[in-house]
Amino acid sequence: MKIGAMVESFRLGFRGGVEKAASLGVEGIQAFATNGELAPENMTPAKIKETLDIVHSNGIVFSALCGDFGYGFKDKDQNAHYIEKSKRVLDLSIELGCGIVTTHIGHIHDETDPAKLEVLRLACRELAEYADSVGAYFAIETGGDKGCVLGPFLDSLGAQGLRVNFDPANLVMCRDDRPEEALKYLGKYVVHTHAKDGVMLKKRVEGKVDIELDEEAKKHKAMLEMGHSYLEMPLGTGDVNFDVYLPALADTGYNGYLTIEREVGADPAADIAMAVGFLKEKIAKFNLG
Repeated sequence: MKIGAMVESFRLGFRGGVEKAASLGVEGIQAFATNGELAPENMTPAKIKETLDIVHSNGIVFSALCGDFGYGFKDKDQNAHYIEKSKRVLDLSIELGCGIVTTHIGHIHDETDPAKLEVLRLACRELAEYADSVGAYFAIETGGDKGCVLGPFLDSLGAQGLRVNFDPANLVMCRDDRPEEALKYLGKYVVHTHAKDGVMLKKRVEGKVDIELDEEAKKHKAMLEMGHSYLEMPLGTGDVNFDVYLPALADTGYNGYLTIEREVGADPAADIAMAVGFLKEKIAKFNLG
């Protein structure tokens, strides 16, 4: 497996993020392509060449693009607009040499309206078929649903272009789903992953009800009371068991990127540097190189 990093996690702009990622020894980068300088409407042939020159001159490649517009695909009145924008990001992913676009599609498990679920299914099928036609993958990020829910949904589409961006922390933080369990349903669809960690606050606090709360648990309890449901943490310090998860991921046949994503924290660059070291140790330990 290879180590990647999300450019935006460094908070240094595109060029600065690429250069910092390269200095840490990562092999690939993922970047947002929904707005700003990498949005498809801004990517002229000259801009595409300049972007690739920045990346390749630093000895790395694109692992994926993020095409999450923040709306999902359950609204038939806006789906046409966002499907078209998503197709343009898929086109750009081919030009940038990765052919993978990650996104969230909206929750499946709590949708009680069959009509809305069918709207989502039709949108996903259209994106899957388009991805098939251009030789790319549109990858759903895990966390909206447990693996046992998302897997059968993907099975129902009958198109190979819709795959999975596997984020173990989202499953732990948002769905209380074990990554190694989710892989039983999603392993055959995984084309990209995020290396992230975290905790579900309710589970952490409830697990300590019979003992005196330590300082960490008190902070978690306070966050829970303020309305926070989960907490992203530096890699290796949350509830993702990487010693179980990574071998399970390898057993699916996956040998792609573990792309570090750090969305919070006072010093994300330091957290990413620590994460690179953490992943290198695990890759060596389980012979995943």
